[in-house]
Amino acid sequence: MNTNTGNTMNQEGKLVPFTPGQPADETWRKSIPAQVFLNHFFAIDFHIQRQDDLFDLTRFPLFQDFEPRLTDEQIKSLEKLLLNSWSAEYALRITPVVNDNQYLQSSLHWTFPQAYYSVLFSVRAFLHTMGEPVSNEEIIRRRIGNMVVRGYYPASVGFYASGPLNNYRTMRLPMAKLDIAKPDLTLPSRESAAQIEIAQFLKTSRDQRIKALRQAIQNNPKTALRSVKTGKILQKFGVEQYKQLGKQIGYTTYFDALSRLRISSTNREIERFVESEIDVRLFHESLVNIVSHINAVHEAYIAKALGIQSYNQLIAKLPSYLQEGFLRERLQTVIEPMLQGDQQAFRVAA
Repeated sequence: MNTNTGNTMNQEGKLVPFTPGQPADETWRKSIPAQVFLNHFFAIDFHIQRQDDLFDLTRFPLFQDFEPRLTDEQIKSLEKLLLNSWSAEYALRITPVVNDNQYLQSSLHWTFPQAYYSVLFSVRAFLHTMGEPVSNEEIIRRRIGNMVVRGYYPASVGFYASGPLNNYRTMRLPMAKLDIAKPDLTLPSRESAAQIEIAQFLKTSRDQRIKALRQAIQNNPKTALRSVKTGKILQKFGVEQYKQLGKQIGYTTYFDALSRLRISSTNREIERFVESEIDVRLFHESLVNIVSHINAVHEAYIAKALGIQSYNQLIAKLPSYLQEGFLRERLQTVIEPMLQGDQQAFRVAA
């Protein structure tokens, strides 16, 4: 990333043009990684809003044919997973209401993981309806990758990257051409710029995962790749070795992007945001929109599997703060119309 292009931020917290050779404020220089991260998530939100394709699900054969049979035990587990997802989304939603930027800045320590875990539990609930009670996050990541490629998701979140290091293929982002355009520090204002940002986000996320896998493999003498000639552990990887790693990690999708919001002993990206000069409120809004959209996709499949009556009964069991809030709105404006539209499409086809 070229830090001598894009914007700087003034004392009021607004982005202003930054030209080459101009001395930038040191705090803003330190904020550049955080601004890049914000730009990536803002771009995903921008792309989702522009596509506006949630109701396209009703035309997907995979959605139309989605009629798994659920046991009572599966439904009970499903309810717990959804409660976890919705509770995390609720917590994420209420944080930006606070009109205190310093509080919002420090709240990133919990809003980042809330966004990730809300989607994680939503994904688990989705997989549960398919008879896959998976909890291992790496297995979930690979399953979601396969489902994105197969077409379970609308175009707004159906993008993915594949291939070996330094030779990735970015799919379903037709306006992103990494070889001739690079993202800068400006928030994307056009669909082409948003797609370039998303493609770059997929690339850096895939870079991280491939490099981490290489380190894990090579640090273990039992799994390490070795030279055919000498038998010694390889210190440098070539094209063939990276092809192996690329196949091993599968596809890189929206789930990998959200995984970078996790906070763990090995993931310290959060630290760069707490002291940065970025629009934290905008970051919150983007996360809320992204989480809501992805969860709505999963909930549509789940409601179709349960039947709208049973799904309504499930929501009726929830605490009132969940039942009457964003879930009620999503039920009335998305889930119910979507299932009614799917039934009408089925009748026409018949």
